[in-house]
Amino acid sequence: MKKIIILSFITAAISFSSSFAQQSPITVKKSTTRHGPEKGSLIIIGGNAGSQRDIWDKFTELAGGREKAVIVVVTTASGDSAAYDHKSVEIVKKETGIKNVTLLHTNDLKEANSEQFIAPLKKATGVYFVGGRQWRIADSYLNTLTHQAFWDVLNRGGVIAGSSAGASIQGSFLWRGDTKGPQIQIGDHTQGLGFLKNSALDQHLLVRNREFDLVELIRKSPELIGIGLDEATAIVVQRDTLQVIGKSYVAIYDYHTIINSGERHVVDGKEDYAASNGAFFFLGAGQKYDLSKRQVIKEARKPRPIAAEATTNKEN
Repeated sequence: MKKIIILSFITAAISFSSSFAQQSPITVKKSTTRHGPEKGSLIIIGGNAGSQRDIWDKFTELAGGREKAVIVVVTTASGDSAAYDHKSVEIVKKETGIKNVTLLHTNDLKEANSEQFIAPLKKATGVYFVGGRQWRIADSYLNTLTHQAFWDVLNRGGVIAGSSAGASIQGSFLWRGDTKGPQIQIGDHTQGLGFLKNSALDQHLLVRNREFDLVELIRKSPELIGIGLDEATAIVVQRDTLQVIGKSYVAIYDYHTIINSGERHVVDGKEDYAASNGAFFFLGAGQKYDLSKRQVIKEARKPRPIAAEATTNKEN
C-alpha cells in the first residue's frame, strides 16, 4: 500500500527549478538543536554592512583571528561578472585585516560537484556570501559537494556569514527567491541552504518597509521561525542562541506570538511589559533569543552602584 503524503502549505508553494531538482540531497545528520547549527557559528547580516565594526570584528574572531583565519568569499549571488571581480575579496581583507581570502564562484552544477572546486573550502575557517540574488546561490550549490563542504566548515567549528541575499540563503525556506524579482515573496525557488534549520529570513527590513511581510507565512507554518534583519545589523547564532549585533533592529516572527497578538501577557500575577502584544517584536544590539524555547533571554540586570554621597553624612 502506498503511503500518502499530505503536502503542507509551504510544500505546495514550491516549484523547484530544474537545475537543482536533479541533485541528490546532501547528508544532514540528526541534530540536537531546533534551529541553529550544532557546531560552528552563523552571522546573518541584513545588508549594507559597510564598515560596521562589531560585525566584522565578530566574523574575524569566529574565523580564528587575523593571522589564522582562512576565508572563502562566495560571489555567485552577484551574477556572472562577479567571477572575475575581486572587489568583495578586497572589502573583506580591508574590513577584517585577514590576508588569506579566496574568491569562489560558479553557476555550473558539474563544477560545484568537483573535488577541485571545493579544495579551498577544505581548509577554510570562514565563508562569506555576498549579496545579489539568492536564487543564484541555490541554483549553483544546493545539494552539491560544495553545499556539503559549507557544512563541513561549520562542523569544524568555523563560521558562515552572509549579507542580504547571503543572509536569506542561510535559512531553510528561501524567502524572496523568485527569479522575476524580490517583490515575489514565495516564488520559483523556496529551498535555502538550511544552515539555520526551519527558518525563513528576510533582510533590509526597516529600510524597505518589510516589517509585516513574514507574518502570514509564519502564521501558516508554525514549525518555522521568521527573522527579519535591518541593514547594518546582524544576528550571531551558536547552537540555539541568537544574539543581535549592529546598529539597528531584528524582528522575530513566532507562530504563538502571532496568534496571541493583542493579548495581555501575565507572568506570576504581574503583567509582562517586555512581552510583545503584536504579531512580531524587535530585538536590539546585545539582546539574546533562545531559538529552541522561542523566548527572549532575559539576563539579570547589574545592580546600580550606590553614589558615594548617598552613603556618607554631609556636614552643613
